[in-house]
Amino acid sequence: MLRKMKAQKGFTLIELLIVIAIIGILAAIAIPMYRTQTIKAKLTEVTNAMSNVASAVAAFYQENNSFPAVQGTIAAIQSTLGVSLGALDRIGGMDVGANGVITAVVSNIDGNTVDNKSLILTPSTSALDGSIAWRWSGGLGMPAAFIPKR
Repeated sequence: MLRKMKAQKGFTLIELLIVIAIIGILAAIAIPMYRTQTIKAKLTEVTNAMSNVASAVAAFYQENNSFPAVQGTIAAIQSTLGVSLGALDRIGGMDVGANGVITAVVSNIDGNTVDNKSLILTPSTSALDGSIAWRWSGGLGMPAAFIPKR
């Protein structure tokens, strides 16, 4: 009986292989999800900047009863709307169209997935009270998973 107790210490090779297989399966699921979440977190800088520009566009619309048209550079947005975006390195360029549509080109986030693609923020005005509702969309090639819901 004493001999039997000494022989049953430790794990078998099969048990270790099963544990390794389970860890491998979990890693295969978790790594892509982690990558998606890090891209979304980095895109927050772009969406926050666009929201700030949207607030400035809405204020301009309320004062002038028309949308500003700011084509060109981030510096033009700063001089026209008073929103400074120069310190943000995740925005390659931004435009505000004559109809209030804000388009930002994403850069320095993920070379294959979202870089050089655009996020679009489109206004719609209410005829009743002049309020503005904003709708997010993506430009050509922007994966739907990275477009904000609201």
